[in-house]
Amino acid sequence: MLRISIQTILRGALMAGGIGIFLAASPLEMAAQDRTPMRIAVEGAFPPFNYLDANNKLQGFDIDIANALCEVGKFECQFIIEKWDDIIPNLVADKYDAIISSMSMSLERRQKVAFTEKYYNSPSVFIVRKDSSINDISPAALSDKKLGVTSSTAQESFANHLYPEMKKTIFRSSPELYKGLADGSVDIILEDKLAIYDWIANTKAGSCCEFKGPDLVDVTYFGEGAGIALRLDDKERLTRLNEALKSIKADGTYDMINAKYFPFSIQ
Repeated sequence: MLRISIQTILRGALMAGGIGIFLAASPLEMAAQDRTPMRIAVEGAFPPFNYLDANNKLQGFDIDIANALCEVGKFECQFIIEKWDDIIPNLVADKYDAIISSMSMSLERRQKVAFTEKYYNSPSVFIVRKDSSINDISPAALSDKKLGVTSSTAQESFANHLYPEMKKTIFRSSPELYKGLADGSVDIILEDKLAIYDWIANTKAGSCCEFKGPDLVDVTYFGEGAGIALRLDDKERLTRLNEALKSIKADGTYDMINAKYFPFSIQ
């Protein structure tokens, strides 16, 4: 037996009489239709900004900011975990649409991708063990020391150019970098100050170590803060994300997320 829905019969009858009918979509369907899909890449190994919790769920400052921007900007967002070394090449290759993963806006990166306005700012800093004899962080004083940095980061680039004589160990992720300092595999590390703040201030493992020397804010290597990376030709998404970022800063959403992770403003 042929089954025809009541909606189909009504539509046919009304169209035959010259009257069109549009069946209303559900609120959820309408909301989904109104949102623009956006695939967001994150490293997932940079606590407290982005990391996997015990249930293998993405957490962190970057994730909360991304979700807030997706809500305000009317994006239907999907997170994709990506290796840091591949994150820009695969954005350019259209495997996702944005990188919201604490990426510093260096001059080198600006040649490859477009950035939104900054969504937070953090200097880089050297860190040593508390029992270390290192007091001078000049290139000459550190020439015989072992330095640890994370692969494909602004810190690695800075160290390669300004500390060329130092023997370097390149770690795959920040947690591995911190472990290398704590267990003595390296003498000193260079890291984003906010990224390592929680480890030093709030973990037993991090109590071994301390900041050494002044904050490093070289724009050539560290850029002007962290921004959301997009393809160079993605002008519309860039505009929408900047407007959404402005909105969450104005309505207090940004401040609430900030307070969840840091006892001070990181804008």
